[in-house]
Amino acid sequence: MQNPPSDRVQLSFDELRNLIAGIFECHGTSARTAAILAENCAAAQRDGSESHGIFRIPGYLSSLGSGWVNGQAEPVVEDVGAAFVRVDAAGGFAQPALEAGRALALEKVRANGMAVLAIRNSHHFAALWPDVEPFAREGLVALAFVNSMTCVVPHGGHRPLFGTNPIAFAAPRSGGDPLVFDLATSAIAHGDVQIAAREGHALPEGFGVDAQGRPTTDPRAVLDGGALLSFGGYKGSALSMMVELLAAAITGGNFSFEFDWSGHPGAQTPWTGELLILIDPDRGASRPFAERCEHLITRMVEAGQERQPGDRRYRQRARAEREGIPLKAADLERLRALAGR
Repeated sequence: MQNPPSDRVQLSFDELRNLIAGIFECHGTSARTAAILAENCAAAQRDGSESHGIFRIPGYLSSLGSGWVNGQAEPVVEDVGAAFVRVDAAGGFAQPALEAGRALALEKVRANGMAVLAIRNSHHFAALWPDVEPFAREGLVALAFVNSMTCVVPHGGHRPLFGTNPIAFAAPRSGGDPLVFDLATSAIAHGDVQIAAREGHALPEGFGVDAQGRPTTDPRAVLDGGALLSFGGYKGSALSMMVELLAAAITGGNFSFEFDWSGHPGAQTPWTGELLILIDPDRGASRPFAERCEHLITRMVEAGQERQPGDRRYRQRARAEREGIPLKAADLERLRALAGR
């Protein structure tokens, strides 16, 4: 193994996760919340999703410091139907609420073949694939929907209304790691726009507009009063609308345009909702779903699609497990300072 460049360091997953958990605890979260958020954040960094890794930590801390989000929140789980679980995140983060409702949701999907987990009064500021991948590793098909803050113009519109509104999907396969994808219904994730602005990169054409509604490739113009566009024109816009209804109207959460954080300077985490749909796929067919999934993948490869959804993350994950998670030395020092070390 080659030595990393002098401005880089390698950390194990446990080292990074524990450091991040210390940061969150130091800034007002409970130990339980800190551990869950740190697992998510470290996993994103490990798997190469830099826009949802340590890049997000300042936004978390700013929201906590502003009083916008409750880092000590205790989620309340409600059993409201044969296949329906509802969780009130109590103004806290969505991931602890998901963890709180997980056992009951699994009980229901095993008993009934499917389950819905509806999270409201929650903040979600992270990658969405970590919410669904664990269910696929238990043999389930999982879908997750989260709406966010208003920053996307609906197709044919003239001002932002929707959030980036991601969708995540995970399915088990018999011959490898689960198929997993996590995509924004906007042309680009908001975090990637922030990274492009920080690093001075232009956006592709058709991704955003400036404050006057004019097309722009300048990420700073998008962030400074501008907006994103949906991917695929009216198709992405329709999916974004669907996410608003699933993640907000069904859960009892806020639409992307319904919350007002103006009284909390520094707030960055959207206060919306999350919906998960879990399916036991073997209830629907005489042949094991994971084998059918593998058959489809074989045909996809034969058709020329060699890389499957999630493969790049898995390759980066394996490399990080062998060599460590690479960080800039300056970033590590900043993290240690935030943790009071």
